[in-house]
Amino acid sequence: MKQQMKENLEDKTSNAKLIQMAIWLSWFTVIYNILEGVVSIALGVSEGSMALAGFGGDSLIEVGSAFMVLWRFRGETAQGSELSKDRERKATLGIGVLFLLLAAITLLASVIQIATQSHPETTVPGVIIAGISISFMFYLWKAKMRIGHQLQSQTILKDAACSLACIKLSFVLFAGSIVFHFFPAFWWTDAAAALLLTIFIGKEGWEIVSAARKSDFSGGCGCPH
Repeated sequence: MKQQMKENLEDKTSNAKLIQMAIWLSWFTVIYNILEGVVSIALGVSEGSMALAGFGGDSLIEVGSAFMVLWRFRGETAQGSELSKDRERKATLGIGVLFLLLAAITLLASVIQIATQSHPETTVPGVIIAGISISFMFYLWKAKMRIGHQLQSQTILKDAACSLACIKLSFVLFAGSIVFHFFPAFWWTDAAAALLLTIFIGKEGWEIVSAARKSDFSGGCGCPH
């Protein structure tokens, strides 16, 4: 009996530590993505890079996914899991709509860029930001996957999937920026990269909205896992 009580206490202590780590990772995700988003949008606008600006917009919207992890734990501990889940459903639907709106805006800007044959003066900022993002997001993705499986939390696992989506977007931005840097004659490269970002962002938005509207919605950003 004492052994069982000891094991239960150890399990609770272990879970508490994992939850605290999940909360820490969420705050790190929020702070990093806000900085990345603001810098990317500012540089994208100043340099005329639709791909970089679209990438920055995606970073800001993905902040909401990390906030939902924090919100869910707060709801479960303070107001009950059902209320927390209802709030997550509404927040998830709103974020999905924002993703679709961002995809539409990025698509329009890319089409205009191609029609006017405009391009950024340099894509060096895109190369730097994408490289940094790949490093940070890979760490966050692996850490969230590990904690999500240990806690058996679908919310954290779906949030990890959003980090994985950010890694894919970073590779698209990185590749497009590299190509234009070494082959400036390919003036359409930045717009093409932005169009690829539009596909990823739009697909992610549609999956988030679809997940939020399901009757068996279990929380999280709605990304596939």
